[in-house]
Amino acid sequence: MAGLAPSWSNASTVAGFAQSEPNAVLMRFAEGARAKARGCHALDIGCGAARNALPLARQGWHVVGVDLSAPMLTAAACRLQQDNEATRALFVRAAMDALPVADGTIDLIVAHGVWNLAHSSARFRQSVREAARVAAPGAALFVFTFSRHTLPAGAAPVAGEPFVFTQFSGERQCFLTEEQLVAEMAAAGFSLDPAVPLSEYNRRAPGSLAGGGPVIYEAAFRYR
Repeated sequence: MAGLAPSWSNASTVAGFAQSEPNAVLMRFAEGARAKARGCHALDIGCGAARNALPLARQGWHVVGVDLSAPMLTAAACRLQQDNEATRALFVRAAMDALPVADGTIDLIVAHGVWNLAHSSARFRQSVREAARVAAPGAALFVFTFSRHTLPAGAAPVAGEPFVFTQFSGERQCFLTEEQLVAEMAAAGFSLDPAVPLSEYNRRAPGSLAGGGPVIYEAAFRYR
C-alpha cells in the first residue's frame, strides 16, 4: 500500500473531503455519458470520502470506489449508509495501479486528483493502463490532474523522470504539460472527448509570483 501520504488520512483532511461538493463538470458529463453507455458501471479511482461517488450513484450509476486511505473509505461508507443509493455503491481499499476490477467492464472512469499523486512516471503510466484494462469499448474517462504550469518554468524534474517534480510539496508528484497529458492518454487508448474540452484552471498571469494552489487540467476522454 505504498505511495499514500499520511496527511490523506488525517481526521481534518477526511472531514474536509466528506463535506466537499461534487465536481459539477463531472456530474454533467456523467449524466450525458450514462445516456450513451452500453452499461451503467462507474469506477471512481481515488474516491476519497465519496465526494463524487455518491452523486454518481444518485444518477443511477453502479459505482465502485477505490482508495488507499482506510479513514477516507470509512467516511465514504458512513455517508452511503445514510443515503438511499447505498446499494449502488461499493468501496474497496486498492491502489490506482492495481484495480480490483474485471477487464472491459467499466463504462465511466473517474480519475479526479489521483494520478498526479504517482511518485514516478512508471506508476502514472501503469495506472492509466489499468484504467484502459477495465474500460468497456467506448468508455468515458474524466481526468482532473496537475498542470506543469503549477511550477516555475525553470523547475527541473526528478532525475530520469519526464514529469515528476518535488518542488510543489516536497513529495514526488506528476505535473504534465497539455501535450504530455494527451500523449499519455493516447498511448493507453484514450482520445479526447469534446463533451468536456481540455481546460486549465488557476493558471497565473505571466510575470506573477509562483505559489498558491496547483494549476489543474480537466478533460474527458473516450476509450477507443
